[in-house]
Amino acid sequence: MDIAETALAEERRTNYRWIICALLFFATTINYIDRFVLAILAPTLQKEIGWSNIEYGYIVTAFTGAYALGLLLFGRFIDKVGTKIGYTISILLWSVAAIGHAVARTVFGFGAARFSLGLGESGNFPAAIKGVAEWFPKKERALATGIFNSGANIGAVFAPMIVPWLTLTYGWQAAFIATGTLGFFWLILWVLMYDKPEAHRRVSKKELEFIQSDDAEQAAEKIPWLPLLKHRQTWAFFIGKFLTDPIWWFYLFWLPLFLNTKYGLDLSHLGLPLIVIYTMVTVGSIGGGWLSGVFIKRGWTVNKSRKIVMLICALCVVPIVFASVVSLWVAVGLISLAAAAHQGWSANLFTTVSDLFPKKAVASVTGIGGMAGAVGGMLFSGAGAGFILQFTGSYLTLFIVSGTAYLLALLIFHGLVPKMEPAKI
Repeated sequence: MDIAETALAEERRTNYRWIICALLFFATTINYIDRFVLAILAPTLQKEIGWSNIEYGYIVTAFTGAYALGLLLFGRFIDKVGTKIGYTISILLWSVAAIGHAVARTVFGFGAARFSLGLGESGNFPAAIKGVAEWFPKKERALATGIFNSGANIGAVFAPMIVPWLTLTYGWQAAFIATGTLGFFWLILWVLMYDKPEAHRRVSKKELEFIQSDDAEQAAEKIPWLPLLKHRQTWAFFIGKFLTDPIWWFYLFWLPLFLNTKYGLDLSHLGLPLIVIYTMVTVGSIGGGWLSGVFIKRGWTVNKSRKIVMLICALCVVPIVFASVVSLWVAVGLISLAAAAHQGWSANLFTTVSDLFPKKAVASVTGIGGMAGAVGGMLFSGAGAGFILQFTGSYLTLFIVSGTAYLLALLIFHGLVPKMEPAKI
């Protein structure tokens, strides 16, 4: 009977890869909850701690600077030690750092806490992208990436629901402590449930064959950084992240302050606009990944599918240039559209790494590109935004840059990789 059951299980194609995708989704959700808490509390803490826009920009820069450094290091580290160990270390570091915000009382203290959080959180996307490359064939990777990446939006929806209540009821310190502990619960599930598909007892032979259905990849036991930088595919991803990631950082760190400054929304009234915006963003994240998968299944090339979706997303961002000169809910609508388009763009841009590189190099390239995005974030959404707002008092310039960056990034990406040919490593 046991032999018959085993044979039957081998004939069926299990779907355990989607459980892995769910784990990646929840990790990303927690990642963004921890990241978003300070932005929600920024108007409150600005009054309590007394920091200026420039000083808040420095705090943001501390996070993005550490994130840039950590992405470069974690990408390489995860390629060496594997997804399971790399993700475990990352979430341990960021959860402790998130709780550590509760003891900060000065600009320097918050800067130190954000720096530590940035280092830990930098492991999330290299590990998640590598996990998708290990568990999904190319035709499903954009959808899987879009699903786990939508955790960023769910985290950004969930945080405005609980952070104001925790703060108004128990104080702002409780908000950091409560959200920071979530990572430890996820870690238990991760340790118990994750392994490579070929070593996992819950993956049937049929599912394993499906996961490994792409053409055989070139073997690459060790791929140093410098050889990766010689490939135009690396630079296409690098520049794409450098130009567009800072826009997402801007939404994440400055949007609550924009709503507070422009429309007078306090902590008890910020929740609804933020929930609307990030609920719409979830649609963009999953929809962008799903759409390129649909095109591929209809016979389009990977090159055409990814780039058409990226073009659609880039065009949807353009109207945000008017966000600072319209009424509250029109602004919320424009920002919702732009932020949703960013996540659709991001899902496809991330997936191009696994399209263009062997699995052994995916986390390293993702880390290199993520570092570029974080450096861009330091320049634009960190100190840059702080200085612009301190001296002009207007968000117009910031929204104009946000609306035009994606078309420029796509033009450069296509110029460097016109046919999406895999890097020859």
